[in-house]
Amino acid sequence: MLKLKDEKVAILSIKLNNMVFSIISRLVNGVKEGVKAGLKGVGDTGSAIVDVVKNTTITLVKGTGEVVSKGIEVAGSIVKGAIFGVADIGTSVIGAIKGIVMGTINGVIEAGGKQDQAVQGAVSQAIYSAKELGLDIGKTAVEAVSGSVEAVKKIGGDAAQATRQAVIAAIEAAKDVSDETLTAVKNALITSIEGAKDIIETLKK
Repeated sequence: MLKLKDEKVAILSIKLNNMVFSIISRLVNGVKEGVKAGLKGVGDTGSAIVDVVKNTTITLVKGTGEVVSKGIEVAGSIVKGAIFGVADIGTSVIGAIKGIVMGTINGVIEAGGKQDQAVQGAVSQAIYSAKELGLDIGKTAVEAVSGSVEAVKKIGGDAAQATRQAVIAAIEAAKDVSDETLTAVKNALITSIEGAKDIIETLKK
């Protein structure tokens, strides 16, 4: 009886994972196409990107249901889709990172997600996508962390907490890439983000 129950739990888990993967894949593609459509013919994409990503996020996340609406995966998927959308239309990706992260975090939170998961997912994926596209990961990290802090400030959140969450997410993602990347990200954040040095020092303890 116990074995049968375990098998049913395992099957249910596999089905749930497949469903989440399917939703995430649709989310990435939906955001990518939404961003491309929203920025088409726009001269100043830097100003438009925040609202385009935010509005696309709210529309798509509210349609995914409770399975992933509050997870780290959602924020990461949105950032990934938005970055590839921006790349497809030939706009500077690094120049758009801050706006993408801001729009993602504000959109996820407005759609019912949690700040810490939105920040972690958005910043981490910015780092991974930068690696995939061959971008300067140090600069990407700075833009992503800056975007996170501004996004949280905009909704009246705790900027210090957001800075810590974003810096830690950038460091952890950089570790996954390489030791060289980790060093570059640390140096970039310490140079450009207020309070980053103290946060990074606490991680060593």
